[in-house]
Amino acid sequence: MEEIIVKNSGYIRLKQFTDQREGSLTVAESDRDIPFAIKRTYYIIQKNASEVSRGNHAHKETVQVIFCLSGSFILNLDDGENSQKIMMNESHVGVILGKELWHSMESISSGCIMLVYASDYFDEKDYLRNYNEFLEYITHKKND
Repeated sequence: MEEIIVKNSGYIRLKQFTDQREGSLTVAESDRDIPFAIKRTYYIIQKNASEVSRGNHAHKETVQVIFCLSGSFILNLDDGENSQKIMMNESHVGVILGKELWHSMESISSGCIMLVYASDYFDEKDYLRNYNEFLEYITHKKND
């Protein structure tokens, strides 16, 4: 697994238990495995393979962790200085989407299921939905 070079990110590896029943059990505990109290959980199901891009935003304060439970997708991360692409295809390995981190998902496979844990409830004022505004926000924060 490649090192994550962008700011406000990192890997989360959940405990995964397999047994003779040919399945696995994966555990995610708030404030233990997930580095914050979980206030919101949501999932995205991609029915057909698509070149559509999802995400395409950053948060001012909210921190999230994203997992790929089934299928695969490419996670694009951008902190305003560095960017990188991460292949997401292991159900027990998540990536932290920290505050002030632009992210998008692309090359989403058919049947892909993404799961996201968030540190706060939905608040539209927390979103940066325009990339240029995101860059301005980051520059302004650095200069404060």
